[in-house]
Amino acid sequence: MSLTAEHTIEALRAAGEPTRLRILSLLAGEELSVMELSRVLDQSQPRVSRHLKLMTDAGLIERFPDGARVFYRVSHDVDARRLIDTVLDLLDDAEGEADHARLNAVRDERATAAAAYFETVAPSWDRIRSLYVSESAVENAIARAAGPGPFDRVVDLGTGSGRMLTLLGSRARMSIGLDLSQNMLNIARANVVKAGLDRVELRHGDIFATRLPGQSADLVLVHQVLHYLVDPAAAVAEAARLVSPGGKLLIVDFAPHDLEQLRDEHQHRRLGFADEEIGRWLADAGLDASASIALPPDTAGLTVTIWTATRPAAAKRSVA
Repeated sequence: MSLTAEHTIEALRAAGEPTRLRILSLLAGEELSVMELSRVLDQSQPRVSRHLKLMTDAGLIERFPDGARVFYRVSHDVDARRLIDTVLDLLDDAEGEADHARLNAVRDERATAAAAYFETVAPSWDRIRSLYVSESAVENAIARAAGPGPFDRVVDLGTGSGRMLTLLGSRARMSIGLDLSQNMLNIARANVVKAGLDRVELRHGDIFATRLPGQSADLVLVHQVLHYLVDPAAAVAEAARLVSPGGKLLIVDFAPHDLEQLRDEHQHRRLGFADEEIGRWLADAGLDASASIALPPDTAGLTVTIWTATRPAAAKRSVA
């Protein structure tokens, strides 16, 4: 639905202030917390929060709490985003360039902390995962959700120790695992060899830009990765891009929870995902989602959810 004249004027008024324009420019690239915006803008958190509230009320941006933190992102409404892009295109970006340079410093800190964490925990990665919920129950559910195959090509994004490859690799004619950590890839290589799989390719790769051909895999996996990412929606979009007609995407992650310590202890950026959020990302990517599968723990802990979606098969030509 197009914005009415009244809503357009309200949105322009909300955006019509230097700091708010700077915030829009930053949020156009990724979702950010109030604390991160405060650092980049060099302004107090209460002041930044007031600007954010005005733009949220005007429908320009969206607010979503995640544990003890609150994150903001540009509205997913198509018309609101078109208005924002038009306004930002008209700006002199000198100040914006300085903001984005400071944002890069924040990103570098995130990346350094995440890399240090992954390199430290790589040897015990599977053991850490098993602390959350019964790993055997999760894997059995994943195997059922994936289906019996055979698959022409399986792609595992953020492969870690390669467990998804060893779990499903025997059903695939060829598998590819991508990860940014060379230490993880080394562990995955050892596990793949131990499992006797010889049709597996392991690559150093970015989940946001895999450089793999579009619609080239009939099974794509994103297993316990999204909660680490600054832009999980973009990762889902890239994963969906790889799914071939009739193919399937499996996302495995946590349901929303309040274990705030996982941010500091294990570098979790998001404390789980709701069905509605994942469902919207899958629909935006052109996939048809199935009902999610929830796997609650036997005792207090985290619920693992499996989201499954397929790309509609190409329409068959009618025979005259």
